[in-house]
Amino acid sequence: MRLPTTNQGGVHGNRFHSPPGFDYLGVMKQDFIVIGGGIAGTSVGARLSHLGRVTVLEAEPALGYHSSGRSAAMFIETHGSKPVVALNRASRAWLAETGVMVSRGMLVVARAEDRTLFEDETDALELRVLDFEEARALVPVLNPDTTAYAGFQEAAFDLDTDLMIQTFAREIRANSGQVLTGHRVTRIARTDAGWCVETGLAAFEGAVVVNAAGAWVDQVARMAGVEPLGFAPMRRSMARLPAPGGQDISGWPMVEGAGERWYCKPDAGKLIVSPAEEDPMDPHDAFADDMVLAEGLTRYEEMVTTPVTRVESNWAGLRTFSPDRLLVIGFDPRAEGFFWHAGQGGFGFETAPAASVLAADIVAGRPPEMGTGMAGTLSPVRFGR
Repeated sequence: MRLPTTNQGGVHGNRFHSPPGFDYLGVMKQDFIVIGGGIAGTSVGARLSHLGRVTVLEAEPALGYHSSGRSAAMFIETHGSKPVVALNRASRAWLAETGVMVSRGMLVVARAEDRTLFEDETDALELRVLDFEEARALVPVLNPDTTAYAGFQEAAFDLDTDLMIQTFAREIRANSGQVLTGHRVTRIARTDAGWCVETGLAAFEGAVVVNAAGAWVDQVARMAGVEPLGFAPMRRSMARLPAPGGQDISGWPMVEGAGERWYCKPDAGKLIVSPAEEDPMDPHDAFADDMVLAEGLTRYEEMVTTPVTRVESNWAGLRTFSPDRLLVIGFDPRAEGFFWHAGQGGFGFETAPAASVLAADIVAGRPPEMGTGMAGTLSPVRFGR
């Protein structure tokens, strides 16, 4: 994948160059101010750091604190809508070259009554249909009484989420940018030069504000006086269980109940299980709902022979969707220099390498590597603003 390498281009054809450091009012001059230190913010900040001086602002004490740090991130090239699949495919080379992909595989299992769901997923995910014994060879605890169908996708990979975020953060710093944690944005205002963003610790002025704040993107927009787009944060919960029957599960694939009724995957010698729920939530530091977890674990237990005897820990994150459930990448048509990079909806890690290049191409005013069609599909203009 091509990286941005030029310092030319910019918003409406302008060149991005601002003096580093503070001006006489104590405002730190930047070219790009990225709000949000998850995978969306760090990846787009890395690409933009080839165009000018970047500051990434994260409210929490660590990068990837919310959804990015609570993801069961997998790369499955054919997973998602057509635009997501296109971004996945364009991201694969970077993911492979960076060494963040580890082979895992994905097994989809279904009850007899879920045949239609299974057939749909077989087509969408390009699964190889297995008989029960072949499926049980991959996951020995499958229940023969309930597992009527099974399909396998070998080309499914774990993603090292922390390595991805830190790789992008290092790229920002290598290009004289900065990544600041503990900087919660408290005010955003227009200036003659573009925008001024204030936190409890400092103020930053730049030509472009990139809204990559995850579940908080509409709140950030309101703070800037920009009309929200109507993003919907949805809770997704996880439970960590002991390895079933004390088995070595390190080589097991990810397993999903057809229709994404639940899923599980090995993680550091344990098994993490999710109810795969999408419950609307206001933006907050999410936590799992005990009843939702219990219902999801019951669906998981139905398909295996080992009961759940203990939950070691649980957590939740917020997957944020735009009104049409596609990513939103582009300048707001009514607010010059306000750039949306949001609505990853659970596909943030696998799409980040390509989505961030698309964002940089748009900001630089150059023909997008992924084509103008993709830029138009994901533009906020589609919402009739």
